[in-house]
Amino acid sequence: MGFIGKIVGALFGMASAKTFPPPCVMGDESIMSKKAHGTSAVPVQQNLRWNCNGRRADQICNFNRHYAEPSGYWEQTTFLKEAGAAAGGPSEPIKFYDSNTGKLLFEAPKGRSFEEFVKESRAHGWPSFRD
Repeated sequence: MGFIGKIVGALFGMASAKTFPPPCVMGDESIMSKKAHGTSAVPVQQNLRWNCNGRRADQICNFNRHYAEPSGYWEQTTFLKEAGAAAGGPSEPIKFYDSNTGKLLFEAPKGRSFEEFVKESRAHGWPSFRD
């Protein structure tokens, strides 16, 4: 679609869906459709890392269409104390897993120090993943 076509499409609600380069995979609306437990088949796992509140995690992950956790919530957990326990932070990237499935989602920090990761995360209000 050419430039004019995109403008006309945007004006009349016919703009094409956003696309992003790999490894991003865009899903359709069915991803967020009602399932057995909100937008998931199952609730979040029990005993989440860093003393995360399971009820809040369940609300964010399974019954939420807008926004993430409240800004700064990650600093109310034991994440900084546990993950940053070693002087200067951990020597290896920290692995972050999906609260429902347990699948690996992110590793951080990558390409920056733990201190830089924390500084950027504080500026954003939640952990800042770049990968």
